[in-house]
Amino acid sequence: MNTYLLVKWLHVISSVLLIGTGFGTAFYFFFVNRGKNVEAIREVSRLVVRADTWFTAPTVIFQPLSGLWLMREAGLTLTTGWVLASLALFFLAGACWLPVVWLQLELRDMATTKASCEQAEPFPPCYWRFARYWEWLGYPAFIATLGIFYLMVVKPF
Repeated sequence: MNTYLLVKWLHVISSVLLIGTGFGTAFYFFFVNRGKNVEAIREVSRLVVRADTWFTAPTVIFQPLSGLWLMREAGLTLTTGWVLASLALFFLAGACWLPVVWLQLELRDMATTKASCEQAEPFPPCYWRFARYWEWLGYPAFIATLGIFYLMVVKPF
């Protein structure tokens, strides 16, 4: 296998990991918040942050680096239509994802503080407000990553 094919394979695997982890963590966090089970929220919030740290963050770094390298090796430019559209969607997803990371950390901290763990009471109103912001930001980010995946595979223009 030559270097180009190896990097391309890693790029595709990385994109699948990015989309899969994003959808998986969003699915569980969305539904655990709907159930309002305090202990479940505590555990899932910890795991969502861990998954983003271990899987999403490295792929967010690797994707543009490997994509730009592949683009250069294939003789494409930043003005190639689907490349430009992919980069725009990547920046849109990132603009949503960065506040989501902060929100996840805040939600996890609110769910796992000593006082909250000892009381087993519902979380403060700001928890639920932050959870809504987290959800609202997740929709455009996820749609953007699906768009990038489509463009990467189909290369329509």
